[in-house]
Amino acid sequence: MPHSRRRLLQWTASAIAAPSLPRFAFAQAFPSKPIRWIVPFPPGGPADILARLFGQWLSERLGQPSIIENRPGAGGNIGTEATVRSAPDGYTVMLVTTANAVNATLYEKLNYNFIRDIAPVAAFIRVPAVLEVTPSLPVNSVPEFIAYAKANPGKLTMASAGNGTIQHVAGELFKMMAGVDLVHVPYRGQAPALTDLIGGQVQVMFDSLPATIEQIRAGKVKVLAVTTASRVDALPGTPPISDFVPGYEASAWYGVGAPAGTPAEIVDRLNREINAAMADPKIKARLTDLGGTVLAGSPADFRKLVADETDKWAKVVRSAKLKAD
Repeated sequence: MPHSRRRLLQWTASAIAAPSLPRFAFAQAFPSKPIRWIVPFPPGGPADILARLFGQWLSERLGQPSIIENRPGAGGNIGTEATVRSAPDGYTVMLVTTANAVNATLYEKLNYNFIRDIAPVAAFIRVPAVLEVTPSLPVNSVPEFIAYAKANPGKLTMASAGNGTIQHVAGELFKMMAGVDLVHVPYRGQAPALTDLIGGQVQVMFDSLPATIEQIRAGKVKVLAVTTASRVDALPGTPPISDFVPGYEASAWYGVGAPAGTPAEIVDRLNREINAAMADPKIKARLTDLGGTVLAGSPADFRKLVADETDKWAKVVRSAKLKAD
């Protein structure tokens, strides 16, 4: 009897453990081939830079190459849809940005639902924008700018990198909350918009800090405030807009997602490796150089960020009646 009882207990324990073995072994074997990073934007921009930075880190940590695949178009929707349609096996991930939260409402018909179809893996950084004006505009603070805009309704032009970009929606949020009338002028990218701001063809822009920091330091544009809820290290003397417009906050953020259905064990492993990267002094210094604040956390933390930002920008898009190009 003792021998039979021992065999019965061994068999029972094996039966209980067996279902978890294949998934555990699968996660332990991951990755066994290169990981494809889909970047829904052209090479050279912040999304591309971040994908290459973290892709290289994962290559070194996981022992497999990271292949960057730029799939620009339709405000990021082409690359996002390519990710959604990829196998949920951990070998395809995408660079997620604020655009994904905005596009959920900006585009009336998408072939996917971002929150449903993309599994959040990890957030990387939050990047502030700045409220800046052409040097000739006779204002030096947010209160002065608001007063000037209210005294000249519809006469100030607001540049952006295009409809639905963070520059655009940040400006629309400011218009709503400050009660000012600015005329939106969309450009095909940040560079031409900033060039015209410097030249005085447009008067105001809510530009990302990394794109404009050198022009600010050179005095080519006049910065009035940062768009984050608190001050940023790169511009310690510059106040946040929320000091004058309570509750205002607008910033770009970046992270990584995978097709829905990707095994939780693989998502968790990628999350751990990415958080390890953000704790590395060299990576952290690079992120600081890009003007960003680290956003380490769990997949659940990133899911909440995406959901909150999607709701936030949906209200702005609907209130301002924004449409995609």
